[in-house]
Amino acid sequence: MQNGTRLAAVDLGSNSFRLEIGRYEFGHIQRVEYLKETVRQGNGLDEDRNLTLEAMERGWACLARFGERLAGFPNAQVRAVATQTLREARNRDEFLSRGREVLGYPIDVVSGPEEARLIYQGVARLLPQSDERRLVVDIGGRSTELILGQQFTPNAVASYRVGSVAWSQRYFAKGEFTLQAFLAAEIAAKAVLDEAQGTFRPEAWDVAYGSSGTAGAVGDILAAAGGPAGLITREGLNWLQDKVLRAQSADRLRMDGLKEERRAVIGGGISVLRAVFDLLDIDQMQVAQGALRQGALYDLLDREQPGTDLRTTTVNGLMHRFGVDMEHAERVAHTACALFDQAAPAGSERASRKLDWAARLHEIGCIVSHSDHHRHGAYILDNTDAAGFALPELHRLGVLVLGQRGKVRKLEVDLEDPIFVLQLLSLRLAVALCHARRNPDSKGLTLRRGDRRFHISARTGWSAAYPQSAHLLREETQAWQKTPWELVAELP
Repeated sequence: MQNGTRLAAVDLGSNSFRLEIGRYEFGHIQRVEYLKETVRQGNGLDEDRNLTLEAMERGWACLARFGERLAGFPNAQVRAVATQTLREARNRDEFLSRGREVLGYPIDVVSGPEEARLIYQGVARLLPQSDERRLVVDIGGRSTELILGQQFTPNAVASYRVGSVAWSQRYFAKGEFTLQAFLAAEIAAKAVLDEAQGTFRPEAWDVAYGSSGTAGAVGDILAAAGGPAGLITREGLNWLQDKVLRAQSADRLRMDGLKEERRAVIGGGISVLRAVFDLLDIDQMQVAQGALRQGALYDLLDREQPGTDLRTTTVNGLMHRFGVDMEHAERVAHTACALFDQAAPAGSERASRKLDWAARLHEIGCIVSHSDHHRHGAYILDNTDAAGFALPELHRLGVLVLGQRGKVRKLEVDLEDPIFVLQLLSLRLAVALCHARRNPDSKGLTLRRGDRRFHISARTGWSAAYPQSAHLLREETQAWQKTPWELVAELP
């Protein structure tokens, strides 16, 4: 990546949406612009876990403003990441469909562990180089992430469904602050976070850091009251809770350092932070400058550097974990990508890389059942934590794995995307050609794309030399019947 390249990250949090624009300079990203809007989308989940129309419209309006600012940025230089509220929302596809349109870029809904990994990257990149063992705590609107790491490597990540917006809604719904409400909120937070005590025990880390909204807000208030800048202590938290209790309600709460948009969720944030301090025996916590959006920026940078895409490492790890036949996976991946590259338009390198991952994972379900391994493989990918991947990316890999065999028309997938259709066809053809679990003779074998039609052709005599492979390719033409696409096999 050239010096001066601009990169952008959009963080769709439960309380706020943020836009960070940076400039790449000699391996680092310097901030160019930062925009934040308090959207409070986490408040918009109803009892059925659907986002209300009002909450969606607030989000769309913000994304439209961000989209105007990002106009002209190449897709490869923008990463939009959505977190817990959209992980929970049953109608998230409705929000995301319109959201992508007004923003102008894809929006990745990430898993809790993946959110934690990105948070750690953002925190670590903005800290001085050190061998200290770090505990990073990020209390968001509807989830709290805990990470243990050293330098740029997260060694343990976890995400818990407890946050400032959710706890403020549940325990301070009318904006009233009472000691009983604080006690109930803190006990409930400890119940959710209880299992963290084993992994994130005090002897596992040297320095605790707090990132994102709640830690930043508490740190600002304590500093404005005369405390050390960027430091949260137990004494400071006790003093802050006492001040909040004296105010009795959010409407009456006035404190130096407390921003207006934080008043409504400060009760929930303090409760969760106190629970974390008590459970993990924290005496003091430093406020970190980095957070999820910076992590998304550096992750975007890593994806563009040859050999540094974490997703490739993750795929290799999944292959080992589920006992995949490495040699055969490599064979199928090579064949599938060679076919894809013949028929793909220029600029399809990313799609080819994702096809390579799907091909390497196409037998991941064999650990459960060989006969239905495509179904089990798709299930595994839809339900695994895979570092570097967004949930929609994993689902798309799962659909490719599921679609490696059987009638294409039975797949519950949109077949209007020609790149996806070519990925699917290339994988199916590769699986057929590699049926004998040895390298196929692909000399003279070509795949071409026309208007809603694909042609697979071979050199004269190929079908006589490889009758079973020719039979499987002719059968493949039948699998595409009653779909918007046609496959023609010319196998002399």
